[in-house]
Amino acid sequence: MAIAACGLLAGCTGGTDDLTDYVAEVKLRDRKDRIKPLPQIKPYDTFVYEADAERSPFMPDTPSVVVRNASGSAISPDDTRSREFLEQFPLDSMNMVGTLELSGTMYGLLQTSDSLVHRVVIGDYIGQNDGQIKAITDIEIELLEIISDGLGGYIERPAAVALSD
Repeated sequence: MAIAACGLLAGCTGGTDDLTDYVAEVKLRDRKDRIKPLPQIKPYDTFVYEADAERSPFMPDTPSVVVRNASGSAISPDDTRSREFLEQFPLDSMNMVGTLELSGTMYGLLQTSDSLVHRVVIGDYIGQNDGQIKAITDIEIELLEIISDGLGGYIERPAAVALSD
């Protein structure tokens, strides 16, 4: 066993001269196919956004101009008033089903597409075009709508909801 161990150890002591010479030769070679070094990373330039006093990019460049119609009066829907319940229904989906007079006040009775009957008076708004009720008669509810004229302005258009049979 001791003789076998000595024989194995004898094989580990020498014979690496050719390997050492090859490694030294490779290190001395001028290698053209070496990996190129990484490019120099440019530092990031910070930018401070200081446009607090500038115009918001989400707002128009100029203040809104009131467009006047041919008669010279400024007509536009009132965006500040709160919307009434019957303004969510188009006029053609409502039917006049009658009138009611209580204490000298004439009420119009409108049935919506959900089959509910609503009571309206002069001055109420109905329909989707800012239609304000101007008159209530036994056969119809007359109103004045404000619609776009297609040129950036608005015009008034008469409309009515007639008594259904």
